[in-house]
Amino acid sequence: MSESLRRSFEQRFGAAPLGVIRAPGRVNLIGEHTDYHGLPVFPMAIQREIRIAFRARRDRTVRLESVSGFEPRTFELFSPVPPYGAGDWGNYAKAAAQELLARYPALTGADMLVQGDIPLAAGLSSSSALVVACALVLLESNSIAWDPAELAGWMADGERYVGTQGGGMDQTVCLCARAGCALKIDFTPFAATPVPMPPDWVFVVANSLVEAAKAAGAREQYNSRRRYSHEALRRVAGERTYPELVATEPDGALAAAASLPEDLRGPFRHTITEAVRVEKAVAAMRAGEFAAFGRLMVASHESLRDDLRVSCRELDELVSCCLEGGAGGARLTGAGFGGCVVALSTAQRAPSLVEYLLRSFYASRPPAPDSVFVAQPCRGAGLLP
Repeated sequence: MSESLRRSFEQRFGAAPLGVIRAPGRVNLIGEHTDYHGLPVFPMAIQREIRIAFRARRDRTVRLESVSGFEPRTFELFSPVPPYGAGDWGNYAKAAAQELLARYPALTGADMLVQGDIPLAAGLSSSSALVVACALVLLESNSIAWDPAELAGWMADGERYVGTQGGGMDQTVCLCARAGCALKIDFTPFAATPVPMPPDWVFVVANSLVEAAKAAGAREQYNSRRRYSHEALRRVAGERTYPELVATEPDGALAAAASLPEDLRGPFRHTITEAVRVEKAVAAMRAGEFAAFGRLMVASHESLRDDLRVSCRELDELVSCCLEGGAGGARLTGAGFGGCVVALSTAQRAPSLVEYLLRSFYASRPPAPDSVFVAQPCRGAGLLP
């Protein structure tokens, strides 16, 4: 992919690129809608990625093009950077630029050609990978050293430019992942800890074929879940935080929430119980406890479906098909409202699981390329050799 991207860049911009940045997508194994509360998550970076061939400019212009047919975009690096219309792909580059300009006001521009194979609006973090990749292009073009964990925090803040009130999971795993490992991310205090994956475990990713575009229709639903869980916390615990409750009295907090209205009680219950499941899942992976990890995934999906109410009919059906096809566990992954599920399997059984999904869930829904694939835990973002 890199060589064809380099050739395409030269054809479009008239000169060879300085380099190519890659930024991986991710699949979250467990810990959904918890990062924005400062609670732990457990994702892994995957082999699907965004790549950007780039060349530094001496002026403050960013020229952004895509091999996938998105309209070219050009903007200037002066803060504040005015956004394009809602849902415009160029806003992800502007999000990275706006955040970097707050720290490096003399930033100069770059020509960028974007290529990617992360399915769009599938809950696999294509948007965060694009933000991170654009940030790395600007930093490398300006010869600015960067720290992965620090940059992840900046880009988590920066992505709010597009209107999504998310946490820092996607940016952290994109930048800090290690090959062959899942990444346990704590936010209170921050720590990114690689957890080696047992050699016989694999995770199958399957697309529900329902788009989950946070930059468009699902954004308000996503943000509303955050508001509900924050309001529930305020009513139950006042000034205390979710990490404090989980660390000291999760059962007591759940009991105290019993009098809340259901639209608040469900999100509160999910937030507390999902944080507990993350810790148990990390321990299960370290110990190689396949069945225990699978049960935690199923419980997570049930909580997302019943308490947080971010699932949909297609996601529920796809999870059921995964379990019927022999998966050790399965759950929706990402923000919900569509997108993908992730299923636990083994290297030996994964091909038969994929075949079962093609014969069952996808029988009446012709899958697009890469609708179902075995995810490979890969390293974090950076400049390709």
